[in-house]
Amino acid sequence: MCPFRRDESALPALLPDSGDALQRTILATVPDALIVIDEAGSILLFSDAAARMFGYATEEVIGHNVRMLMPNPDRDRHDDYMRHYMETGEAHVIGIGRVTRARRRDGSSFPIELAVGEARSERGRLFTGFIRDLTEIERAERRLNDLQSELSHISRVSAMGSLASALAHELNQPLTAIASYAEGARTLLGEAGTPPSEDIAMVREALAEASAEALRAGQIVRRLREFISRGESEKRVEKLRRLVTEATALAMTGTGQTGIDVEIRLDPAVDLVICDRIQIQQVLLNLIRNAVEAMQRSPRQSLEIRSRPARGGKGRAGLAEVVVSDSGPGLSPDMAAVLFQPFNTSKEKGMGLGLSISRTIIEAHGGRIWAEPSEFGGTAFHFTLERAEEPQDG
Repeated sequence: MCPFRRDESALPALLPDSGDALQRTILATVPDALIVIDEAGSILLFSDAAARMFGYATEEVIGHNVRMLMPNPDRDRHDDYMRHYMETGEAHVIGIGRVTRARRRDGSSFPIELAVGEARSERGRLFTGFIRDLTEIERAERRLNDLQSELSHISRVSAMGSLASALAHELNQPLTAIASYAEGARTLLGEAGTPPSEDIAMVREALAEASAEALRAGQIVRRLREFISRGESEKRVEKLRRLVTEATALAMTGTGQTGIDVEIRLDPAVDLVICDRIQIQQVLLNLIRNAVEAMQRSPRQSLEIRSRPARGGKGRAGLAEVVVSDSGPGLSPDMAAVLFQPFNTSKEKGMGLGLSISRTIIEAHGGRIWAEPSEFGGTAFHFTLERAEEPQDG
């Protein structure tokens, strides 16, 4: 298979003073799929890796609009995206990167990671796309996710059993004492008449002891909550882009949702944060999957994850704010009022613990989490993390 077809009248040289052999070598050996298009969206270059990935021969795609490689809704929207960018300069994908889906020759779609760059030449603008197939990663993550779900379920059942046993053991003594003191006080008071003064003194003592035991029971529950909220975690400097990209790929795995427009807009100025990677990815996973479920019946399915600097924070670097927005139906006033309380959920099969756990994790990191209406008409969940200072050169 010829790695590309050269047309001197339509194809500007990508490498100055480079020969046909050099371009052919690059296109034949570049490991990720490489596609170059012009301002009209027409494909100019199509690497060997792209041919293998999409199932097209190079000569079948050269000169055609790149939207032929996209499933809907991106297929129908692409020309509008290009036109909007050319007129306004507002980038939707260019220079940002995204996890999305592509379309093979046989019509099947598959997950990809897309990075798009722009260059200017004497013949106009060129757009270069590097594409990485995430199919195998998705399969591995699906298997891992299934295993994690099973282990998580077993862990929750085991933890709930241990918790119930511990609570029963710890609370049994004070509750038994409260019952005994209350029963003794009732007996001393009798059913009628005024009890002797010495019995009144004993009643007061019994009620005082019952009150003390009730406070003790409350302290047991309070210590348990503090232990759960302040559990030790391994906090270190992490890259927010890595956390978001990995969590997004995992969250979209096995959902069966192929029409969701996922956009990741992360501010490189707040990329470094101090956190426990696993815990924060658990928060992101929960928020993204909640968003996907909320949009199941929405005509527009847009999911946006962005970051920006936030005010506050103990360190000199301040806070980073992460926002997960969807185009779902939004929150009802009743649900919004109890959103982060445990055992409150609008899902048929949910336990209502996800957002409560997420709040516990974020607050343990010194941040906060809240929800607002999103610009897409759905819900935007915000949370903050402590930023790490950028390393100084020299």
